[in-house]
Amino acid sequence: MYMKVPNRLQKGDIVAITAASGYCDGAKLENGVRILESLGLKVKIMPSCHTRHDYLAGTDTERLADLHEAFGSKEIRAIFLARGGYGAARLLPYLDYHFICKNPKIFIGFSDVTALHIAINQFCRIITYHGPMPATSFNNTDTMTLESLYTNLFESKPIIAPPTKTLVPGRVTGMLTGGNLSIIAASLGTPYEIKTRGRILFLEETNEPPYRVDRLFLQLKQAGKFQDASGIVIGDFSPETSETLKTSIEELIIPEGKPTIYGLPCGHTTPNITLALGSLAKITAEDTMESTHQLEIHVHS
Repeated sequence: MYMKVPNRLQKGDIVAITAASGYCDGAKLENGVRILESLGLKVKIMPSCHTRHDYLAGTDTERLADLHEAFGSKEIRAIFLARGGYGAARLLPYLDYHFICKNPKIFIGFSDVTALHIAINQFCRIITYHGPMPATSFNNTDTMTLESLYTNLFESKPIIAPPTKTLVPGRVTGMLTGGNLSIIAASLGTPYEIKTRGRILFLEETNEPPYRVDRLFLQLKQAGKFQDASGIVIGDFSPETSETLKTSIEELIIPEGKPTIYGLPCGHTTPNITLALGSLAKITAEDTMESTHQLEIHVHS
């Protein structure tokens, strides 16, 4: 499948911060702006970052308008989602996908933003970026997080992720898809359901006890999403670990027999490396209990 690769950034480019989910904490947002400016970028804060509608960052109409304006603006070269929370999926029926297709640009965020990643990847065939957000994870940003973000924003070269634990050995290459487990499960049965056939499925989650993670894994399994996938990458599940999730992993994921690695430092964690969703990803999972997860970004079919 052909995927559009948004143009990389250059120092001095203008990037937008917009809120598509929960409302923003002003102090955290200011810190995130400072970090983006330290990378040599100019920042435009969209109105939704300063509004609130109950637990949302403004009404659906307000948040949607900011997204469309950010995609349509000629001066804005990338779009950072301010934070996660809840609310992105409410926008999916109203997004102008044809308009977004004509205006591809770097789009970055994680957690609740997973709903937007899946839709833009599948309907617009544009690579998007699962990475840190200015009003949340930037407040605990470390060197690895910043270096990974910088490479994805400014450079065109393969991304080599840190070694991870092998659950099922094997080697496989496929398009990378996925994100937050709860949001992915919520997509099932909707027009925005995640497609995993022939793809490498990445999953991360936070603050869900083992029985809830088991329920979500089971939902994906019974929907055929593990069976369809060519490989599986499990990121951070803090505070849960591979030991507390041992039963779910051993009984629901490992039996699928797909090359599977665990512990990628990505998601609600520090460090939080940036992943290019829609890019070509390669899993090399050896029997040594160590594996190298390589992501290579290019235009591919």
